[in-house]
Amino acid sequence: MAPSTAPAVPTVTLNNGVEIPQLGFGVFQVADDETTAAVTAALEAGYRSIDTAAVYGNEAGVGRALSASGLAREDLFVTTKLWNADQGYDATLRAFDDSLAKLGLEYVDLYLIHWPTPARDLYRESWRALERLADEGRIRAAGVSNFQPEHLRRLMDGAALTPAVNQIELHPALQQSELRAFHGEHRIATEAWSPLAQGAVLDDPAIGAIAAAHGKSPAQVVIRWHLQLGNVVIPKSVTPARIRANADVFDFVLTDEEMAAVAGLDRGLRTGPHPDQLN
Repeated sequence: MAPSTAPAVPTVTLNNGVEIPQLGFGVFQVADDETTAAVTAALEAGYRSIDTAAVYGNEAGVGRALSASGLAREDLFVTTKLWNADQGYDATLRAFDDSLAKLGLEYVDLYLIHWPTPARDLYRESWRALERLADEGRIRAAGVSNFQPEHLRRLMDGAALTPAVNQIELHPALQQSELRAFHGEHRIATEAWSPLAQGAVLDDPAIGAIAAAHGKSPAQVVIRWHLQLGNVVIPKSVTPARIRANADVFDFVLTDEEMAAVAGLDRGLRTGPHPDQLN
């Protein structure tokens, strides 16, 4: 792979000292046979953080792209996630082995419990398995996804590890201020999935005006907003031009007034399930 000419992506230091690139590439809803090409395009555009999950069915496609890239393993940051049906201590360890085999890796950088699924009431057992994987060096950081404050409090009660990351739906129309404040108090990094609200916020006049002022697209403005908030952000696309454009966000800065204008767009809009209701 030819060296990327994209600017270096800043990193966020997690609560265990591991650094995660602040901008990554997500592969949600990308078919396995399309994933290899999409991830290859992302790596060529300068992304080094790739986010997948067991339930996406495309871990093997991610693994093929990573293997073919020629990039050193230590230069990559790979995240995958434990699916709901695999929660529980022993089941989690088996599911992790399966994900690792599909990815073709010896370790992952970040492993997440995908949803709290409170009716199953297994996330504390699953977390004990992640703590073991961290102790064994098979994951560099352990985290969760879609956890609410009450789930996090219960998870951390008596736990050896505090989650390094909580990956949540987060975009200008769903800003999760209470949850982000909780993360700040406990040194949990906030990672945004659906960072563009699947396009639902891109036609907003306030975002359009900011984009015009900077000569950028609305999507680039929203990604820049995430970065300036301190969020880790993982936009997804299968279009090479859009993949490159989503990474072209380091040559402009939103003003305080522009950040405030975006902050005013919160309306509680979810594009995915509520974490209390998915099991």
